[in-house]
This record gives sequence, C-alpha cells and structure tokens, in this order.
Amino acid sequence: MRRSVMSGNSIVAISSSSSSEAEGEGVYMNYVLFCALVAFALAQSIKVFTTWYREHRWDLKQLIGSGGMPSSHSATVTALAVAVGLQDGIGGSTFATALILATIVMYDATGVRLQAGRQAEVLNQIVYGLPAEHPLAESSPLRELLGHTPPQVIAGGLLGIMTSTIIYLISHSGNNT
Repeated sequence: MRRSVMSGNSIVAISSSSSSEAEGEGVYMNYVLFCALVAFALAQSIKVFTTWYREHRWDLKQLIGSGGMPSSHSATVTALAVAVGLQDGIGGSTFATALILATIVMYDATGVRLQAGRQAEVLNQIVYGLPAEHPLAESSPLRELLGHTPPQVIAGGLLGIMTSTIIYLISHSGNNT
C-alpha cells in the first residue's frame, strides 16, 4: 500500500511493503512542480473532449496543441501560483513572483496571442483568394489557433486552482499538524 504525505517542500510517497529498502525511504517529488504538471496534463486532456463535444470528432492533436478550451497555459501558471501560496504562504517573494508570472501569461494569452491568431486567419483568407499563378498562392497556411478567449483563460485558471487545492488536501489528509 502507498500513501502520500507532505514533508517540507515535497510530497513523500511511503510504501508499506516489508522490503528493508522501502522502510523509512520515500520517493520525493516537488509538490509545486507536480501540481503545475498535473494541471497542464489535465487541461490538454480536457481539450480532446471539448473538441469532440464541439466538432463531434476526436482530435488527439489537441494533446500537444496550443489554444482551445481550457487554456493549459493558464491552468499551469495558476496551479503553480496556488501551490506556492499553499506551501509557502502568500506573504513571500516566491508567491509574488508566481502570481505576477501567472498574470502576465494569462494577459498575453487573451491579448497578443489571440490577436496574432486572428491576424493569421485574415492573412490565410487573403492567400486562399490569390490566383494560382501568384508566388504566395502555394505558401503553407499560418497557424490560427494561438491565443485564448477570456472564458478559455478563466476555465484554465479555475482548473489550476482546483488541481493545486485538491492535491494539497490529499497530501495533507494524513497530517494533523
């Protein structure tokens, strides 16, 4: 049997096997990094299902693609900031740094990256309308799905908050200190 407990800055997985090697030893994992990676993986996985719901087709490219619902960038940086806040408190410089990073990433996702994607869409329409003999007519299309709408960023942020909070509660469920 294996259980996880919080120890300082890490989650310790403790095995209850009778092996002398397993006794007293645990597998250490960085709690903050773990929360951020889990939030990222969840957001990317959810995109496959939201694409299926919206377009009635499975698109496994969503597992590695950018854009879409929810924002994996927002989920990752929000999970990072919340995990730092839960672990170290919100009064330190580490939390302040993580919070500013999250704010910049989420602002950028709805601002610059979203507008760049919309410009790519217009440019692709112009290129598609060019005559076949035009030198740009054979150019490959630009990526249009670059940024996120505000609801996608909010959904990613909420996913990040929930992910870090749930992992924190699970990892502290065995601790009464």
